[in-house]
Amino acid sequence: MIVCIAEKPSVAKDIARIIGANSSHDGYMEGNGYQVTWTFGHLCELKMPEDYTPVWKAWSLSALPMIPPKFGIRLKDDTGIKKQFAIIESLMQKADGIINCGDAGQEGELIQRWVMQKAQAKCPVQRLWISSMTDEAIREGFATLKDQSQYQSLYLAGLSRAVGDWLLGINCTRLYTIKYGQNRQVLSIGRVQTPTLALIVNRQKEIDNFKPEPYWVLATVYRGTTFTATSGKFTSKEEGEKAFAMIEGKPFEVTKVEKKNGKETPPSLYDLTSLQVDCNKKYGFSAETTLNIIQQLYEQKLTTYPRVDTTFLPDDVYGKCPQTMNGLFQVKFAGQSPYAELVRPLGGKPLPKSKKVFDSSKVTDHHAIIPTGIVPQGLTDVQRKVYDLIARRFIAVFYPDCQFAQTTVMGKVGAPLTAPEGASIDLKENKPIEFKVTGRTILDPGWRTVYAKDNANEDDEESIVAPSGADGGASLPAFTKGESGPHTPTLTEKMTTPPKYYTEATLLRAMETAGKLVEDEELRRAMKENGIGRPSTRAAIIETLFKRHYIKKERKNLLATPTGIELIDLIREELLKSAELTGIWEKKLRDIEAKKYDPQQFIEELKQQVTEIVREVIGDSSNRRVTVTTDEDLKKKKTTKKKATPQTAMPTPTDPLVGQPCPVCGQGTIIKGKTAYGCSRWKEGCTFRKPFEQ
Repeated sequence: MIVCIAEKPSVAKDIARIIGANSSHDGYMEGNGYQVTWTFGHLCELKMPEDYTPVWKAWSLSALPMIPPKFGIRLKDDTGIKKQFAIIESLMQKADGIINCGDAGQEGELIQRWVMQKAQAKCPVQRLWISSMTDEAIREGFATLKDQSQYQSLYLAGLSRAVGDWLLGINCTRLYTIKYGQNRQVLSIGRVQTPTLALIVNRQKEIDNFKPEPYWVLATVYRGTTFTATSGKFTSKEEGEKAFAMIEGKPFEVTKVEKKNGKETPPSLYDLTSLQVDCNKKYGFSAETTLNIIQQLYEQKLTTYPRVDTTFLPDDVYGKCPQTMNGLFQVKFAGQSPYAELVRPLGGKPLPKSKKVFDSSKVTDHHAIIPTGIVPQGLTDVQRKVYDLIARRFIAVFYPDCQFAQTTVMGKVGAPLTAPEGASIDLKENKPIEFKVTGRTILDPGWRTVYAKDNANEDDEESIVAPSGADGGASLPAFTKGESGPHTPTLTEKMTTPPKYYTEATLLRAMETAGKLVEDEELRRAMKENGIGRPSTRAAIIETLFKRHYIKKERKNLLATPTGIELIDLIREELLKSAELTGIWEKKLRDIEAKKYDPQQFIEELKQQVTEIVREVIGDSSNRRVTVTTDEDLKKKKTTKKKATPQTAMPTPTDPLVGQPCPVCGQGTIIKGKTAYGCSRWKEGCTFRKPFEQ
């Protein structure tokens, strides 16, 4: 008998149907020579300190650093998990072979390997590796099973990550809590969460310490068009007024008219981070909400595997794209066909194959997120919104470039023979003052046709079609070189502005590039290897910062609480709070996966670093303490703005139900409203509701 183990019951059910295991049993399905069972995500975890020695159970500085001679795993202390594991263990002990059907990624590999180790499975193991949950993909996956040994480096990378997080997180959390936490609040420290918090705190300090300064901009209106002086800003009003006086009443002359045609390529396909960024910008969805929704679409076979960090497709997917496009043609929402007219121009001819879309060398485990071509039925509103983004992006990459004409007009106003005293260098040298205006006209919208509705309804800040904006700049009148005439100069006072607070969208981008501000898509793509966290974990990291009361949200802005600010202030070890240094760790983990770095060396380096951090903190003779931010502190500030709805009311910490996994969807957690318990994913459509007992 071959035992197949999936990561959740819904996936196991689909696999069992395809391979003919149609007889249901408690905890598994059987038939056609297969037994299909499942986990609920992580059944096993690394052992806790007290599992190694009772001395480590109490939180004590004298016990630090805690470094086990050998790391072990344990079963999670949960009745349902223990029951399911007993079933899995029994099946695996009798199996002739095992097929690991876990999610095809680092985390999925780790989850199932730990279960097989705990069950002491001895038989051969094969790996199912698929990028979508369609029937066709499952059949193809079973036809091309690989030996587990081919994924050993993937497992070692996941194991190194878990052990590294244990070493740093458990040791440093106990260290900082005992030393600075006033015995009232756990000060959680993490390999990714702490540098992420530092990004938010440092940005907030930049804003708080920012002192606006005035500057003056010289412009002039000629033939209804505003030209701006090319000499830049005036830092004093007096100099600006002198320049204004020098051009007032003198004719404006057009010195150059330059027209250039340009093109803008379609935006790249989605990886998880870029999808989370756009969902936050356009709909205000949190990173965690977007991840939950795209996971649902994946499990409904509508989109491909979501936890990806590439925007490319392998070459062999090209042949399946016409079928996917045909599926989009048939999609209907509320009786409307949103994609039919967009797909129609692509029909009847081969789809274009661009290297910016299809490049097998840029794809490792999984490709970019795209629709599968299966026609969706009964989507919730939030699911439809996310699906629509993915569908339009897929259609757009097959459209031609957007063609535009850019016109640049230069002009000047002559200077007098004698410059006023104290004038700038340009004025003293009797040079005319130059002005410039740029306009852009769309000649052929190309791929922007797919986003015509977005262009009409969204303002620039919320637009998701592309970062550069090919339709930026107004159309200009026809100007001729040498023409001249009267103009109306203006001198406008402006103030310098501070950087913007992080939103979830901009924070995700900062995590992706280790805190560096990178607008260029190709450069950002190249920096992903040194990003902090993985696409699949960044949402959870942000949620952890909320749960620890380190950050709060005001509208879309992320603000650090006093606890978060003070925690970063007292951490002197750059290794703990530097996004750049953490990005280097992340690169090493990727190199372990690629067999370019020794996992044992990674762990030994972390052991040494943790030992050094413990020594330095224990030696701190100051009496610093961190302010405790409570639920009540956060609620007080919220109630002055908007009363919390029953679904989002703060839960009672002592309630045994609150925080438990949702029994309906299995992904959310139980929260407490005014009259009933509910699921934290109620906005995503989960129906769990349990009234309070009277």
